[in-house]
Amino acid sequence: MGIRVAVAGASGYAGGELIRLVAGHPEFELVAATAHSQAGHRLDVVHPQLAGLDLVLGETDAATLADADLVFLALPHGQSAALAAQLPPELRVVDLGADHRLADPYAWANYYGGTHAGPWTYGLPELPGQRELIAGATRVANTGCYAAAIILALAPLVAAGAASPADVVVVAASGTSGAGKAAKPHLLGSEVMGDLSPYRVGTHQHVPEIKQATGATGLSLTPVLAPMPRGILATVTAVPARGVDPRAVLAEAYADAPFVHVLPEGAWPHTAATLGSNSCHLQATVDVDSRRMIVLSALDNLGKGAAGQAVQNANLMCGLPETTGLSIWGVAP
Repeated sequence: MGIRVAVAGASGYAGGELIRLVAGHPEFELVAATAHSQAGHRLDVVHPQLAGLDLVLGETDAATLADADLVFLALPHGQSAALAAQLPPELRVVDLGADHRLADPYAWANYYGGTHAGPWTYGLPELPGQRELIAGATRVANTGCYAAAIILALAPLVAAGAASPADVVVVAASGTSGAGKAAKPHLLGSEVMGDLSPYRVGTHQHVPEIKQATGATGLSLTPVLAPMPRGILATVTAVPARGVDPRAVLAEAYADAPFVHVLPEGAWPHTAATLGSNSCHLQATVDVDSRRMIVLSALDNLGKGAAGQAVQNANLMCGLPETTGLSIWGVAP
């Protein structure tokens, strides 16, 4: 018998990726998968890529989930907190939603609205000291997808005093799976194909999370919807605080991080190289004209940006090597 795992919100894209990773994990045993509107449907009908997993999606309630040793909550923002409050305090929970990421109630009210549920241990192991905190926690708040890509690119530079925290500009493109599985007109294939479209310009909800984790005090984020199913490519620029090589700072910071790769000189991140993996690829330079630092960051928004990150956190919570059941390498072509 392995570690008994339940996945709430299993019918969505992140939930489906969680099921795939849990089913292939050497130490996890999938005992329950729940949904809302898809409850009662066979899992392999909702997720054809999971053919052979003989499981029916159940109702999402505390009684179903509490029988597990570990629970993943892959629910829409604002729906995790009430359910988590009904679960036994000793039950290990990783929340893929935003409910418990922010420490500042004002930031929650400003970007999400509603009642602030309070912060949990933040689930990005690559931040200094965070692995130990995650390993000792029973409640972990998984990162946002854009947030993971941008924090990994920026945090070491701010921490080292190499980049000014006051003037950070990010333009980041994401695949359509980042918007969820619900049917929406602007996500139809005929709307997305052959198009790049910005959204939530100047108001994206991951901004306070990024500032909280990096120490940035001024951050402009322009997200762009790209015609691809999954992946994020973030271009992060900042004003150098002193004359240092940003690539060297990143390479030193992530020398022992199995899932963060600072690419060789001259190689640039691209989303396809991270597809299906839990890795983030980074490269950095200094603009010859503006002298701004530029960091490119690529990851799979359903991998390191969601389900893969959640499994990495769960591994630490369960006392396992953080790489267990996760791929460092992408799938190509």
